[in-house]
Amino acid sequence: MPITSNFTAALKEVSEYWSPKVVGRINDQYVKVAKVLGQLVWHKHDNEDEMFYIVKGNLRIEYEDQVVELTKGDFHIVPRNTMHNPVAEEECWIVLIEPIATKHTGDVETDRTKPIEDQLT
Repeated sequence: MPITSNFTAALKEVSEYWSPKVVGRINDQYVKVAKVLGQLVWHKHDNEDEMFYIVKGNLRIEYEDQVVELTKGDFHIVPRNTMHNPVAEEECWIVLIEPIATKHTGDVETDRTKPIEDQLT
């Protein structure tokens, strides 16, 4: 059965920062929504690329050697095995597309790390 949804409506249901929620699946990729504020943690995903799409606000993706600034409507793909740190100075609403095997904070465990079970609810 086809799935139709609205990112803005799904994001209005998100109440916790840095806590992605799965809203769809495309083959072996999850489509997730999240609200972010502040910074997550420097991390990498050894075997998975991930895509950030900005629905509302601004997001900075920090790399070891550069910074990428994103605004509403932009998307950015973080290559696998690349250290990065997402940062939002003000509340930002994002969509993530990433393989289902992707761990929330990659190779780093913090108190903000959300297991996939929490992302599916």
